[in-house]
Amino acid sequence: MHNINKLFLGADGGGTKCRMRLVDENNNILAEEEINSLANLQIENGEIAYQTIKKLSKIIFRKANLDINIMGKKTSAIFGMAGARLSSAREEFSRREFPFAKILVVDDIDIAREGALLGEDGAVIIIGTGSAGLAMVKGRRLQIGGWGFFIGDHMSGAILGRKLLRKSLLAHEGIIEKTDLTKTIMEQFNNEGEKLMQWSFAANEQKPARPADYASFMPILLDYYEKNDPLALELMDYEFMQIEKYINWFKKQNCQKIAIIGGLGQRIFPLIKKRFGKIIIKARSSPLNGAIILAKKL
Repeated sequence: MHNINKLFLGADGGGTKCRMRLVDENNNILAEEEINSLANLQIENGEIAYQTIKKLSKIIFRKANLDINIMGKKTSAIFGMAGARLSSAREEFSRREFPFAKILVVDDIDIAREGALLGEDGAVIIIGTGSAGLAMVKGRRLQIGGWGFFIGDHMSGAILGRKLLRKSLLAHEGIIEKTDLTKTIMEQFNNEGEKLMQWSFAANEQKPARPADYASFMPILLDYYEKNDPLALELMDYEFMQIEKYINWFKKQNCQKIAIIGGLGQRIFPLIKKRFGKIIIKARSSPLNGAIILAKKL
């Protein structure tokens, strides 16, 4: 191992998990790991994300039987992070202390597109805790969405989850019709609106519910969608309408293929493919591989 001249580290930091891979100059994977810890630069000014990257970096180098303080000096690192849409957030995170020779902080969608299309022209749409789209068409970088939970993320599990909770509460109060789905959701809160309200304000150690907390209700929603629950059908109709807006926008930019990624996107990929046809493709490799590809360009 001491003969290694260059190392490349890639991180895929998301709203709920962070993945990391270390390879040598021959693309041999020396270590790979995933931890359940968020890596969103917009939460607590990126401090949680920083601690996540530091922790995972140590795990990775230890797993590869390498001294991070020595071999870090031979390492080029790409951190593809959720919440990195803002250049100021990327720049601030880049100024933090890391033991690596070179680092570059990019939006998580950059590594997603690179991995999904292996550098070829085309677009990627992320549908996960958050949502966004990015294309490269004849040298033009075209990005839409990725503006975060409060003002964007229209296709995301977080927004869909919040809509689900709001509708369930309305049904609980008798303002709209109850469904089996709304009943199941309210049972999570002992059929008490007050408990749902308390959860929204203090879901995480007395801190407000985060996007990932809202997105955690997606498995329930999708289970009931398969049962043709009226509310589930309504919410998924909304979801497909949002996806269609992005697909139509990319078509106008002359994109010939669009890869769908993200946890929610993968779950509903067959439905998206059926609705929108051959322009929709599966990712050719992972965002983590995309991060490694970009790290080799540093």
